[in-house]
Amino acid sequence: MDVPFELRTLRYFVAVAEELHFGRAAARLHIAQPSLSVQIRKLESALGVPLLVRTSRSVSLTRAGETLLAEARSLLADAERIAHVTRHAGERDRRSILVGFQANAAAELTPRILALYAKRYPLRRSEMRSRDLTDPFVGLADGAVDVAFIRPTTDLPDWLSAEVLFREPRVLAVSVDSPLASLSEVTIQQLLDQPFVARNGPDSWRDFWLATEQRGGHTARIGAQISQLEECLEAVIAGRGIGFTQISTLRYYSRPGLTAVPVVDIPPSDVAIAWRSDDTSDLVRDFVETARMVAATTCVPAVLTAADLPLTTLRPAGQT
Repeated sequence: MDVPFELRTLRYFVAVAEELHFGRAAARLHIAQPSLSVQIRKLESALGVPLLVRTSRSVSLTRAGETLLAEARSLLADAERIAHVTRHAGERDRRSILVGFQANAAAELTPRILALYAKRYPLRRSEMRSRDLTDPFVGLADGAVDVAFIRPTTDLPDWLSAEVLFREPRVLAVSVDSPLASLSEVTIQQLLDQPFVARNGPDSWRDFWLATEQRGGHTARIGAQISQLEECLEAVIAGRGIGFTQISTLRYYSRPGLTAVPVVDIPPSDVAIAWRSDDTSDLVRDFVETARMVAATTCVPAVLTAADLPLTTLRPAGQT
């Protein structure tokens, strides 16, 4: 059965029923009185019952009119509620998610995660926020981001949740002029007397990237302190120190004079998607789920390959 009226017509009727005067109702609705009268008569005709009793002095409601007034008020209230929640849902769909990252983020997974998220939620935007190497929680601690690609090095604090996406070896970044550059692999024992480039930041973070636990009690020699990856690479090239880094650095940060050597006895680096434990929003949940889906179907290179060789053979300008 077709509904014989529109919401606009019901609003007209409610105004007349509440004012019990066509002139005042027309002024309230900002329409002409003759037009309002026509609309009410069309409504009565469509319903097949009189809604109003009109005399030259007054307007009153019939029993049918009283019934329609109560139902129309309820229906119009529902319509306003539906419009509100629909607009609110649309606004939520258009929210941006802030994603913290350092250096090359989640390597080859990063563009794939962002692309799939955009495909799954086309009205949302992903905004990347870069943090320096001093912040192991990549903007989550101060609430600057909603989620972050992190490299957890110790047990996580209670306020932080994370899910590992992949694991990759750590390698030793060295200058091509270093005697270490000619080695096929190295051990920690061979590096104990070498100066290292150290990351500023919390002790646990700094110790992981110095492989302190694997040094057997030997204190690391520090040749340079850095906060940015670019600072680290330049310090290594300048011979101020050597440093451990994730193997994906080789694929994203080529520098003349820089090479890397596999290290056989230090644990790898995990790459995880992290979020605040108390954040249960769908925005975060959907991004984490998307990252999980991509990680489950993507193989990240985990060994030195032929693609890495151009980097290991680069020399400063003027050298052969």
